[in-house]
Amino acid sequence: MKTLYVRIVWTTIFVMLFSALLSFFISNLYYHYFLKSHNDQKVTNMVEDVLVFFEKHSSSDSDTYLDYVGRLGYQLYIVDTNGKGKFYGGDFREKKLSPTVIQNVLQGNVYHGIKEFPSRLFVTGFFDNSVKNTIGVPITIKGTPHALFMRPNLEAQFGEMRIFFAVLLVFTILLSIVFVIISTRYIVKPIVKLTDATKKLTKGNYNIQLNVKRKDEIGQLASHFSEMTKSLKQLEEMRQEFVSNVSHEIQSPLASIQGFSQTLRSKKLSDEQQEKYLSIIEDESRRMSQLSKQLLTLASLDKEEGILEKERFDVADQVKQVLFMTEWSWRDKDIAIDMELPSTYIEADKKLLHQVWTNLITNSIKYTEPGGAISLEVHANAETCIVKIQDTGIGIAEEDLSRIFQRFYKVDKARNRKEGSSGLGLAITQKIIELHGGKIQVDSQLGRGTTFIITLPNV
Repeated sequence: MKTLYVRIVWTTIFVMLFSALLSFFISNLYYHYFLKSHNDQKVTNMVEDVLVFFEKHSSSDSDTYLDYVGRLGYQLYIVDTNGKGKFYGGDFREKKLSPTVIQNVLQGNVYHGIKEFPSRLFVTGFFDNSVKNTIGVPITIKGTPHALFMRPNLEAQFGEMRIFFAVLLVFTILLSIVFVIISTRYIVKPIVKLTDATKKLTKGNYNIQLNVKRKDEIGQLASHFSEMTKSLKQLEEMRQEFVSNVSHEIQSPLASIQGFSQTLRSKKLSDEQQEKYLSIIEDESRRMSQLSKQLLTLASLDKEEGILEKERFDVADQVKQVLFMTEWSWRDKDIAIDMELPSTYIEADKKLLHQVWTNLITNSIKYTEPGGAISLEVHANAETCIVKIQDTGIGIAEEDLSRIFQRFYKVDKARNRKEGSSGLGLAITQKIIELHGGKIQVDSQLGRGTTFIITLPNV
């Protein structure tokens, strides 16, 4: 299996080599289409200068002069009318030249071999050491017509420079590969750590520390991974606590039912005692039934997808219905009800929101002392609908406010158990509101009451 480290190294080396090859092709095309004519003209001017100087000093020995020019960094080929030729300066790699070209120059024409040199993909014409890649001009030596072909001797003129650039290129490539290997290890190292951390995570080890202080994408990935690990750890703790709470909530009524059932079977009890024990068994059964329903509700809400069945309805009218449904409870405690419920239509799941108002109003009645008051308000604008439920009940301590929406959390466990609370009502309420894209806020003070503010999108 190829590791990411090996892949990055080979990919980078391939990109370097491919870029170098592509750059050569582009440079070659640039030479052929833009520089070749300019180079041809420049060499033509050099040949003409050599020819002018020779004609002005025609009395000098031609061999000596041409040999001197060759030693200055040029390659020359001179041929007479009989086809007899001689080379000066550096050797040509390819020495064959068409007789037609020679004859044409002998007749007084200039041969532009550099300009007319054919384009080749892998060879730049400027470096092709061929007699065809020259400038040819007619020259008269001792009264006899000759043809002079000349080009710069690149090896003589740029020999050290070519070696320098060749060494520079080789060391650039080698050092680049070495630094790529080293730098890639630096890049991949955090990913290796992340891989090891993922393996630990799959085994249930959530105590993972990633000392990655980089600010790039890998650093962000490590940071998000650490946050995810913390979230998973909290989720696992919540899951374990949830299972423990469910087991406890079920075990308690089951123990009561079992105990009182055995008592009813094993002892001779009065009718009054039997009625009392049967009533307790009924209450505990009802509490288990309520718990199972709430757990099923939470399970369906957690799925989220496709659970909402939205319709347009009057939310104020629905709050009134819940209030009237619980009338016997608040009248029995002589609780004053203050309502400000103007007709307000929203698009939402009617059944789920009915459960929200039932949970909140029931809690307000339950925790408000006799003679207290409950206020219900509905306000709406173009974007939101706000429902406010306020009571003058016992209130909630500040340290408990941040936890009241947790599943199975109970502010007063003894009192809640006595009143048959499971600690799931507010968790269900918050989940329903969040599914609608809304939010729920709570403000409370011990002994002064509690206020719930629900904000729903008015669409």
